[in-house]
Amino acid sequence: MNLSLTPIEVEALALSIKVAFAAVVVSLPFGVGVAWLLARREFPGKILLDGLVHLPLIVPPVVVGYLLLVLLGRKGPLGAWLFDVFGVTVAFTWKGAAVASGVMAFPLIVRAIRLSIESVDRGLEAAARTLGAGPVLVFATITLPLIVPGILTGTILGFARSLGEFGATITFVSNIPGETQTLPLALYSVVQTPDSDAAAMRLVVISVVLALAALLASEMVARRVRRRIGR
Repeated sequence: MNLSLTPIEVEALALSIKVAFAAVVVSLPFGVGVAWLLARREFPGKILLDGLVHLPLIVPPVVVGYLLLVLLGRKGPLGAWLFDVFGVTVAFTWKGAAVASGVMAFPLIVRAIRLSIESVDRGLEAAARTLGAGPVLVFATITLPLIVPGILTGTILGFARSLGEFGATITFVSNIPGETQTLPLALYSVVQTPDSDAAAMRLVVISVVLALAALLASEMVARRVRRRIGR
């Protein structure tokens, strides 16, 4: 089997990595904030917020893509505002693909970080507060260093999820070569073409290798950080 990629496949691979990276960079700060809120605070509507955060894992991705299209399309409330004020168009662009991927990866990021926060000994945080440290300083000096493995795990899992996102992406930004055609969308296009088994297999192999590499990297980095913290 010829494993050399065509220019279109190389472009789809590069766009997938670009979209996944942007999705994680934008989602991660919000993921840390929401995870801390769910792990450390009790407030009215907490169950509703928890459900909304995990909704992309439950509903079909096409539903998420359609909701994004309604909100961020040129005629949507947020999309129209972004275009009128900043001249930014999200739908049917690579930025929209990053938004869709970020939304789908967000529950995984929050879940990994939340579990890490919940495992932190609250006694350490309480001791820091008794010494006069404020909430921000306690988080920065006590909580944050201890949850680094969770943050790294969530980051890499979110990156891997973004690489494989299909349903929400194709619904929100379509399948435009060179603009929104990520690796899964390129594979979808290839399998619609007769006598394209070799090209489809190349994309499948690349997708599997990228996913496995991300998962292995997540485990290795988390173990290394845990060992350092344990020292």
